[in-house]
Amino acid sequence: MATPENREQRWRQRQKITPEKEEVARIVLAKARGGADVLSTLRSHPLPSGGHLSKAVLVAVYWEGVNAGEWEADPALLQRIRKKPMRSLSGVTTVTVLTRPQDCPGNCIFCPDDVRMPKSYLPDEPAAARALQSAFDPFVQVESRLAALTNVGHPTDKVEILILGSSWDAYPPDYREWFVKRCFDALNEREASSLVEAQLWNETAAHRNVGLTIETRPDLLTPEGIVHLRYLGVTRVQLGVQSLDDHILEINCRGHGRTQALQGAAMLRAAGFKIVLHWMPNLLGATPESDREDFTRLWAGAEAGLGFNPDELKIYPTQLLAGTVLYDHWRRGEYQPYTTDTLIDLLADIKPTIQPYCRVNRVIRDIPSDHVVEGNKRTSLRQDVFDEMHRRGTHCSCIRCREVRGEAVAPGELQLRDVVYHAAYAEEHFLQFVTPDDQLAGYLRLSFADADHLPPWRDALLPDLRGAAVIREVHVYGQSLAVGEEQRGAAQHIGLGTRLLDEAARLAQAKGFSRLAVIAAVGTRRYYAGRGFRMGTHYMVRDF
Repeated sequence: MATPENREQRWRQRQKITPEKEEVARIVLAKARGGADVLSTLRSHPLPSGGHLSKAVLVAVYWEGVNAGEWEADPALLQRIRKKPMRSLSGVTTVTVLTRPQDCPGNCIFCPDDVRMPKSYLPDEPAAARALQSAFDPFVQVESRLAALTNVGHPTDKVEILILGSSWDAYPPDYREWFVKRCFDALNEREASSLVEAQLWNETAAHRNVGLTIETRPDLLTPEGIVHLRYLGVTRVQLGVQSLDDHILEINCRGHGRTQALQGAAMLRAAGFKIVLHWMPNLLGATPESDREDFTRLWAGAEAGLGFNPDELKIYPTQLLAGTVLYDHWRRGEYQPYTTDTLIDLLADIKPTIQPYCRVNRVIRDIPSDHVVEGNKRTSLRQDVFDEMHRRGTHCSCIRCREVRGEAVAPGELQLRDVVYHAAYAEEHFLQFVTPDDQLAGYLRLSFADADHLPPWRDALLPDLRGAAVIREVHVYGQSLAVGEEQRGAAQHIGLGTRLLDEAARLAQAKGFSRLAVIAAVGTRRYYAGRGFRMGTHYMVRDF
């Protein structure tokens, strides 16, 4: 098996710009500038020494020409030649980092446990491999990832930091603060004396943090821990729920039940965080039929005694890995992984039921297939499911499937819709601007906490939220553009964010709230300040 170090060495060799690569790159760029398809042109111009030119080299030669004054900058051409444009078509560029190896309080039977990695991660998963090579130093991870993204043509002025690893709340508080500060230092390209100073600098930095995500377990959440998340600048929490069936949770040794998971989600919502739930079909004891039933519980509202209603969802079909307790169950004949066809059939059944306020980030985990002992090994599962839904004539209405991404939008044709639903202890409003064909140009999540069920600690520990309706997210879609840069028809630059904020204020006032509070990322504070908000203790607020 290739090591992360070997892969990195090969990658660097492929990106090295030689005279022959530059010559081919200039030919490809000239044809692409004339309207030729980039991928087809790359394939039809192999390198004399063998193989084909990488997009990273293509982008580098493009910038060399621009900086030398040989040709004018062409944002449309850059968008066509950049590698994996989807990485920034949602409006921000994501940088993933991993925390140091550490045990997790859980004993889940499906988790791998490699001593070199935080529990549940393998050393050759893409982000994990980069972290291992960087000795898990957050500064080095962020710095190198920004450079790599820049090299392949992605803008890096609006960056979401995604912190993965063992459960966040299991790490000591001083390590958590150090880790986040090092991330901000890398974004700021200089070292601050404190986290607060690093956050202040980031408000005007070249790489602004527009979102900060951690992952944890429901049974580790506490009111004090939630306040600490806001101190760090966290805006989104990934919560490992895995199943909403207490029996399945118990026999998989998850360590918590459905009620505790619901309480954790409700605590996060009350504090304004965006909530990403992890859900795992094919756990020990589950069947395709029980998984279909379990999935419906995600969307059953407060009236059904539930109310998870996640903002985002990661579907992680259980993968059978050697060395896990689940592997021992399989060897004894007590567990059988779903086949690829069974899994595609299941996901094609449930995906059309996902609510329009939820974004499905993944439908399979990024584990190299050679680790999977038996069961599905296809990493293209999302496309397989889409193909099956197309065959059936069904479709998914989740956020990811409706984003306008790089397409131009006509402001006069957009409609403002308010999707209202009731999660645990809150009335939620999903305000969305949609095109005539229901593509999503921008949205805002507005939460009205149920005063009769408000956690008693919230207003005491988070005074900014007293009497407040809480904006949990504002997001406008389209290719991520540099701060101040405009692009005709780009959804990010036609005032949708301001219009969404105005509508949220109108609804909150009509409901009797005395202020709006927004869980602003550090790099978005100036944006909200320009729209009437002031910085409170942990939130941006605007009084009525």
